[in-house]
Amino acid sequence: MPQLRELTGTPLSHGFTFPAEWSRQEATWFSWPRPEGISFPGKYHTVPANIALFIREIAARQTVHINVPNENYERLAREQLIAGGIPKKHFGPQTAYEARPNRKSRIQFHYIKSNESWCRDHGPAFLTRTHKGKKQLAIVDWGFNAWGGKYPPFDSDDAVPTRIADEFVAEKRADFAGIFYPKHPPTKTGVPVIMEGGAVEFNGKGTVLTTESCLLNKNRNPQLTKSQLEDFLKDYYGQSHVCWLGDGIVGDDTDGHIDDLARFLDPHTIVVALEINRRDANFKILKENYKRVQELRDQDGEPFNIVEIPMPGIVEHDGQRLPATYLNFLFINGAVLVPTFRDKKNDKLALAILQQHLPKHKVVGVDSTELIWGLGSIHCLSQQQPA
Repeated sequence: MPQLRELTGTPLSHGFTFPAEWSRQEATWFSWPRPEGISFPGKYHTVPANIALFIREIAARQTVHINVPNENYERLAREQLIAGGIPKKHFGPQTAYEARPNRKSRIQFHYIKSNESWCRDHGPAFLTRTHKGKKQLAIVDWGFNAWGGKYPPFDSDDAVPTRIADEFVAEKRADFAGIFYPKHPPTKTGVPVIMEGGAVEFNGKGTVLTTESCLLNKNRNPQLTKSQLEDFLKDYYGQSHVCWLGDGIVGDDTDGHIDDLARFLDPHTIVVALEINRRDANFKILKENYKRVQELRDQDGEPFNIVEIPMPGIVEHDGQRLPATYLNFLFINGAVLVPTFRDKKNDKLALAILQQHLPKHKVVGVDSTELIWGLGSIHCLSQQQPA
């Protein structure tokens, strides 16, 4: 069996970069939630149908890869997705245990175990380059510690990128170059650098946007300075410039992921969440971040165009404030899937704003009121694989 190639040097030195999310995609990856997981206490039964709404939209446009622990979970996920309205034609025959997924089906299952379902954060970072006239793909396997060690165990989550890379090797993908493991070298073996996909946002031209409250938190990389973290962001995502915002929204247990606060709509435009209710706990947080966005400059020293988008009304469950935001949207081929929260006024307004500024995409709102109980939405659950 071919062996996984660990690439030396950095992605930047090899010419790899993390593409903007609106770039053409081959597929979207998920890790299916388990009933015994901790993400949806008391409400797991409502979640698969909610996820099926998103996967139905994605599978109509591109391949969907789903990580499950074994064939029993594959059977369970199939049943839940079909019950959620996904056509049976999107599924191939169920695979035998440890068999390769059926490559002719639109929805493909992989026997890769995960602790929880947040593939944006524990999944691989897919990078691309053009080498000798051909497109190549590489994976960056950052360290993962469950958002600062909050939710152990996370060993299976941490292993997901390498497991996916192993499958690429087994499939003998000619375009797969290998895998990078970012490490800080205070010791001979090196310390894995912790990073989560929801903590970073890219404009496709060299700029990465992130937050101080998350990446500078001592529960992630206490051994690294801000300057060193910027170097890792540039070197291992193939970028040239880093922009920083401040704190995250109320209810966000990630310490402030950027995909709840501000997103790129194109290389020059950032959409920013604003709260108009002065008594809301998010008002000052979002106002301060908005001011900081106004001061940001891109990789060429130019200011960004800024689009404002409202926050939904407060979403709670059992008295707990949940991190509901329209910015946890997902780009797929030809469309943008936007979480909505049964707020008739602001749901409609948010979708209209995004559609106005994304005329080449179909903006599709999908109710995420049940899903947000896990403290995340569609962007948090997924990871795109570029074409």
